[in-house]
Amino acid sequence: MATKKGKLDWYFKSNLLSRIMIALVAGVVVGIALGYGDQDTVKAFVDNTKVFGDIFIRLLKMIVVPVILFSLISGAASIAPSKLGRVGVKIIAFYMATSALSVSLGLFFANIIQPGNGLGLVGTAGVQGKAAAAPSLATVFLNIIPTNPAESLAKGDVLPIIFFAMLFGLAISFLKDSKDESLVKSAGTLHDMVNAAAETMYKIVNGIMQYAPIGVFFLISIVFAQQGPKALGPLLMVTLTVYLALIALTVIGYGGLLAVFRMGFFKFLKGANEAMITAFVTRSSSGSLPVTMRVCEEKLGIPRSISSFTLPLGATINMNGTAIYLGVCAMFIGYAIGQPLTFAQQMTVVTTATLAAIGTAGVPGAGAIMLLMVMESIGLKVEAGSAVAAGYAMILGIDALLDMGRTCLNVTGDMVCTAIVAKGEDEMDMSRWEGQEAKATA
Repeated sequence: MATKKGKLDWYFKSNLLSRIMIALVAGVVVGIALGYGDQDTVKAFVDNTKVFGDIFIRLLKMIVVPVILFSLISGAASIAPSKLGRVGVKIIAFYMATSALSVSLGLFFANIIQPGNGLGLVGTAGVQGKAAAAPSLATVFLNIIPTNPAESLAKGDVLPIIFFAMLFGLAISFLKDSKDESLVKSAGTLHDMVNAAAETMYKIVNGIMQYAPIGVFFLISIVFAQQGPKALGPLLMVTLTVYLALIALTVIGYGGLLAVFRMGFFKFLKGANEAMITAFVTRSSSGSLPVTMRVCEEKLGIPRSISSFTLPLGATINMNGTAIYLGVCAMFIGYAIGQPLTFAQQMTVVTTATLAAIGTAGVPGAGAIMLLMVMESIGLKVEAGSAVAAGYAMILGIDALLDMGRTCLNVTGDMVCTAIVAKGEDEMDMSRWEGQEAKATA
């Protein structure tokens, strides 16, 4: 029997990426057309439609804290203590170091290119929004440790939430490895509950993203109605900045690491290109994981005993492309609203983006949620009607384009770090790496 079609199937069953891109283009066209009219027309449009964009911003803000909390606890609890030995320490160290390098590289290019500088975004209320006073670096690091986790959750203090969630998740992991069967059972139940909560939040995120085309249309149309065509240039510049940083990390960062460990960069690209292209197209580190694992074993000679641990872990905590994206986009919003980030704020971005990468789900569009968290950590709050929200809306409009590049780099970083650890453990099949037939062992 044929399934009855719903009246809104044309919307909900069509490609979300296509809907967002159509909404972006339509918003730009409508906004520019309105911008050529008189100011009374623009004001009337903004006053009557900004609520639709504000709804989207509020929905996103609603889910930030629970997504961070449950995702991080679930991810940390999934790391078996037995794996936190030599291989575990090595791969986590590489992942964290390359994430910090990534966001630093993104900030470096953003400081040089200064995307968004001179745009002068203002909110629909005619205000730019206020940035919190930048604390000292010592205060930033001290404030990572919460004095009251419940208070941090209620206030939305991002870094303390990340710190507490990581400790809580690791504690669950150690309890699951306990010799006391009752503790093991209780910890397993708790992990299942947290994991279910995380999956539930992802489902809510998917639901909210169905509203994204509507929210993007009104947010973007308002931006261009108020700013005019001059907003197009900054969007091209932020895209250019992100991709320059992605390419630089791939060639200089990863290429340099492979050279240090005597592995050829071009040979790596030849073996890894299938997984890289899959990640670029699917925009999902988790979705491309089966291809990544097969490529690592068949073409790069990495044993499954290592890749089966390091690659799923990397799809969870190693988000170098996302770290670059977070750094560049935070800088863009700061420049766009006329409040360039201070050095202390940039160091906070490095810290937050590195830690945020651990909690970023390996699914399309997750980085846009983490950008909200980074902006909160430096005091530029994405409040409905603010200039920061307008800048965020501009980023969200081109997020899919940025997401393809950052996901490709995420997966590339997982393979590079995994190859280095396997080589260091003397478990790499170099005959596969060299593209030769595997030699028979005696």
